[in-house]
Amino acid sequence: MKLCSFKKDMNVAVIGASGGIGNQIVEQLARHDSVKTIYALSRSQTSFSSEKVKWLPLDYSQEDSVEAAASQASLSAPLDIVFVATGLLHNDDISPEKSLKEIDPQSFAKAFHVNSTGPALVMKHFLPHMNKDAKSVFCVLSARVGSISDNYLGGWYAYRASKAALNMLIKTASIEIARKNKHVCVAALHPGTVDTQLSEPFQSHVPEGKLFTPEYSSTCLIDVMNNLTHKDSGKIFAWDGQEIAP
Repeated sequence: MKLCSFKKDMNVAVIGASGGIGNQIVEQLARHDSVKTIYALSRSQTSFSSEKVKWLPLDYSQEDSVEAAASQASLSAPLDIVFVATGLLHNDDISPEKSLKEIDPQSFAKAFHVNSTGPALVMKHFLPHMNKDAKSVFCVLSARVGSISDNYLGGWYAYRASKAALNMLIKTASIEIARKNKHVCVAALHPGTVDTQLSEPFQSHVPEGKLFTPEYSSTCLIDVMNNLTHKDSGKIFAWDGQEIAP
């Protein structure tokens, strides 16, 4: 598919470019003729196949790092696409809670730092640099489990809560930015269950045919972005373009 709804010579920033989905978003957008430059942002330096891609450091724990990255990425032109591909479900110290008795304050703080506060800082510093003269899209990876109305299983307290908070941040930011930029769409995207490190411990419970490769999920998400308009701002969409209730 082509990014036919955007202008030519696009300037793009992908935050979390070293992860499975972020890496593929960079690689696939780089193949589009309408994309001129892609800034791949992450804590650790990552190499890419296209000369269009320029790496920049970004560390959520340092707001100065986020601000500097936003300034550098928009130095030559406003941003047409910003894609935030970061997220934390588990690591060596954190596992999704199965019950209330497993709730841990430090795990909660870490989940909110990565899933909510970090993306909020990106909104703060990147949204003012979005293109005001043509369609632009600011998207963050969220999750269906962050939907309050779609929660039928319970559990996963920190992850669900931090993603629900992210969805609220997206909605709130969309209202404010619409007063300043009528062309931008601020949206949350659910990539499906993707075969990455984030989902690896839980893949045995995924129905057949519902575990996506990063390549497939990224292709779907780019297609969703192409179809978004400013009227979709503040909403949550799944990989197949279907809107998810908050």
